[in-house]
Amino acid sequence: MLSWELILSVYILTFLIGLPTNLLSLCAFSIKIHRKATPTDILLLNLTVSDLLFLLVLPLKMHEAASHMRWHLPYFLCSVTSFLFFSTIYTSSLLLMAVSVDRYLGVAFPIRYKLLRKPLYAVAGSAVIWIVSSANCSVVFVIEHLLSENTTLNTEICYEDFTSRQLEILLPVRLSFFFVLCLFPLLTCTFCYLSCIYILYTRPRISRQKKQKAIGMAIGTLLVFVVCFLPYNLTHVVGYLQGTSPTWRYYTLLFSTFNTCLDPIIFFFSSSSFQLTIKDSIFKILGRRGAAAVRGSCWKTFRPESD
Repeated sequence: MLSWELILSVYILTFLIGLPTNLLSLCAFSIKIHRKATPTDILLLNLTVSDLLFLLVLPLKMHEAASHMRWHLPYFLCSVTSFLFFSTIYTSSLLLMAVSVDRYLGVAFPIRYKLLRKPLYAVAGSAVIWIVSSANCSVVFVIEHLLSENTTLNTEICYEDFTSRQLEILLPVRLSFFFVLCLFPLLTCTFCYLSCIYILYTRPRISRQKKQKAIGMAIGTLLVFVVCFLPYNLTHVVGYLQGTSPTWRYYTLLFSTFNTCLDPIIFFFSSSSFQLTIKDSIFKILGRRGAAAVRGSCWKTFRPESD
């Protein structure tokens, strides 16, 4: 039996930490893009929006957990909540992959990529990612439609109690999620960031600060994949081999849930200009007149580069 207390605790902690930090990130990236849009900023802005969408439906999952994992809300909200819940997880993994590719191309082919690097490409790439993740996770509505044909429908269970007919469709689809939406982005990120670190350390003129930033971004992103995304996606493989949906998959999903708290931390420590914009945004929110002075001191301290 699922521990609703543990699930509810993780949901509440994620919401309390993730909502304010992602709203601050949204403000910071909006300011950066307004000043000068870069492909990386556009991708990270989309990642922040994805996290915020996840956090917006999280109170509905909190209500479910507080009801001892029973769905007492209108049942049509079950499929909508499940769709947004899962699609934003995979949108985040694909966007993190896109960021790693952008950074790799900028390091490996700096001159050529600078000439070709346009924000419009990042906008188009982000749109493709949203479409791919949404199209794949639309299986939620397919499953719910099949479920609605069942006369013994239990409306108190949301997207968990599957029939054999539903599993015939769901398990192969989930297996494809593992390879396309998890393993492929993970391998791509690993290649891109390890290559970035190798290239930077073979170029003596690159500052130590930039090398450390590259390592921090690489370690942070790969940890997010391994800790937050991989355990849940491994349940797809196990479920396919066993022919059933593992009961413990819900606990691995908690790691994916907490990912929304980690993304803003990665942004902050991997980008000096993001640190500057965050501090500037905080002072604007607080209405401090000393923002300009702090901005000047931060500029001298961090010497922000193109992220």
